Amino acid sequence: MPYTLPAPVHSELIIKKSRFWGCVESVPDRTAALARVAQWRAEHPSATHVCWALMAGGHSAAHDDGEPGGTAGRPMLEVLRHQDLQGVLATVVRYYGGTPLGAGGLVRAYTDSVAQALLKAEKIPVVRHQTLRCVLPYALEGWLRGELDAHGARLLEVAHGEGVSATLRVPASHAAALVQRINDAGQGKVVWLGAPEDVDG
Repeated sequence: MPYTLPAPVHSELIIKKSRFWGCVESVPDRTAALARVAQWRAEHPSATHVCWALMAGGHSAAHDDGEPGGTAGRPMLEVLRHQDLQGVLATVVRYYGGTPLGAGGLVRAYTDSVAQALLKAEKIPVVRHQTLRCVLPYALEGWLRGELDAHGARLLEVAHGEGVSATLRVPASHAAALVQRINDAGQGKVVWLGAPEDVDG
């Protein structure tokens, strides 16, 4: 099961006079991750490197920011993958201390920066949700509103026309049971609009 973080966690390492500031935090998407990295750069204008790794499904990425290829971003990404994190950005800001660390030393430093931060992290499961849309008879609107809590669902939008058009957000693991309950109550009078859409969070 994938996890995310409810709050940012930080680390600070000093290795051969180089200072490594690490931060691991949840982000909604790649755009937000890049904006956060830009913010780190602005906060640390004299830093030698601002390396980062984003674990976000098909949008995952890693960046060495001038460090030798594969010594920073990729090892950071592997820590996130090993911890089964999703929708999470790891950033490490390095101030060079004058002593080269070598490729192995860099990999260890960036890996440890992320791992040390995560030692303090609370991890919470990522709950997959689905968006369901249906039109049901007016007589069922009150019943539906009362039924949602039992399935962990929320009514996102409702419109009144020939019937009640409802947009629901429900944990994916509860979606089939809720659809069945609505169909049973509607006795063939509920119309489903489109396929369920998966959303994170």
